[in-house]
Amino acid sequence: MGFGRIGRNLYRLAADRPELHITLISDLGNPDILHYLLQRDSIHGSFPSGAQLDGDRLILQDGRQARMVSGVTPADVNWGRFRVDVVVDATGKYTSRSAMQGHLESGAPRVIIANLPEDDVDRIVIPGINDQEIQTSDKLVSAGSSTTNAAALLLDAIGAKFDIERAMMTSVHAYTSDQPLQDTAGRDYRRSRSAAENIIPNDSATPRWLEIILPQFKGRIEGIALNVPVADGSYADMTMQLASPGVTAEEINAAAVEAADRMPILFEATADPIVSSDIIGNTHSVIFDQQATLVTARGMVKVLGWYDNGWGHAARILDIIQAYAALNGNGSAT
Repeated sequence: MGFGRIGRNLYRLAADRPELHITLISDLGNPDILHYLLQRDSIHGSFPSGAQLDGDRLILQDGRQARMVSGVTPADVNWGRFRVDVVVDATGKYTSRSAMQGHLESGAPRVIIANLPEDDVDRIVIPGINDQEIQTSDKLVSAGSSTTNAAALLLDAIGAKFDIERAMMTSVHAYTSDQPLQDTAGRDYRRSRSAAENIIPNDSATPRWLEIILPQFKGRIEGIALNVPVADGSYADMTMQLASPGVTAEEINAAAVEAADRMPILFEATADPIVSSDIIGNTHSVIFDQQATLVTARGMVKVLGWYDNGWGHAARILDIIQAYAALNGNGSAT
């Protein structure tokens, strides 16, 4: 449900995973325009695999078909009729437990939201951190956010080698579709300003949920977000106070390289002088910037972890779907 940026990224990535079959797409948009946006993307370019639109069906070259229907709320679509294994809610609107429940009542065996939840759900799954803890009983699942995935892996990589006493995160994030291009009255003061003209400070829910995902950081992490005038490419700026002074930048980078070796699908460590456009289309949850590492004599460390906030997060959602499919003894999912 929701064929916006994340939804279309999911479709494009799933096209290269034949074990995944997207059978139903619910969105209020005109199917012809949705198909056009799938085929021609301003950030990721043309869709290499391609999909034909035949009436209300999107058809991939290998024959996999997805029916397009109109639905406003989770209760509007009869998921049970289409015998789906999981529903991904990529609308960004229905993030409470009660709203997610509407998908289950409409016949979805499991629902995964592409955002952080408003309240408690069965599980927030961050691949590389807690994906080994998933259970078949999980029905209401959150895939977190792109920032949460990147920040959690950064803390885990450094925390595996050093004792982190406290941390402060600043997410420098590309602007999002709910921000105006010109100043206009919105839900709060700063988000009413033009996304194309301003660096806009924002609250971030990531630290609150990191304390649940990584309970060792409870009461020891805070953060803020800055939305900046780029269409894609974000990074998490993590400042940490280590218990031991005298740590070198080389030792911090070595910990990141070790994490990349341990989690090659999720974590990348680069020594190249990259900028935001260089990570567009990168499916890693985080790309550690070795050139940006800073340390002080008293054990304060700053690291940067880049991430494609749309593409990489969509890849993680598909990984979570496949993890549950494997848990259920089924190698494929719809």
